[in-house]
Amino acid sequence: MRLLIRWVISALALLAAANFVDGIEIVGQNGWITLLITAAVMGFVNAIIRPILKLLSCPLILLTLGPFTLVINALMLQLSAWLSNSFFGAGFVVDGFWPAFWGAIVVSIVSWLLSVFVPDADEKLRERNA
Repeated sequence: MRLLIRWVISALALLAAANFVDGIEIVGQNGWITLLITAAVMGFVNAIIRPILKLLSCPLILLTLGPFTLVINALMLQLSAWLSNSFFGAGFVVDGFWPAFWGAIVVSIVSWLLSVFVPDADEKLRERNA
């Protein structure tokens, strides 16, 4: 159940990025299915490729004291857009680095805000054991 909630949160965050950032638009026949497919692709990219890229760019992250992570997030957003369009024919289009950069910030903020309302699994476990 928690995975489904996170999936919907990611889809809503992508919708917010498409609505607030010029240069990002959703393409596909059915909007919600397109968003869910794209959110799944983005989850895959963030789970598999992002940790490798963060490890390889660790010196740059340390040198900039963290903000280089925003560049990595922008690249992951662009990669997710490309993969969803290439393999599924639906997804979203990012018109360059700066829309991806601002879109990644919007996705991060919206995901965080919506995740605040989802109880943590550890919190539920503590409540059961109390």
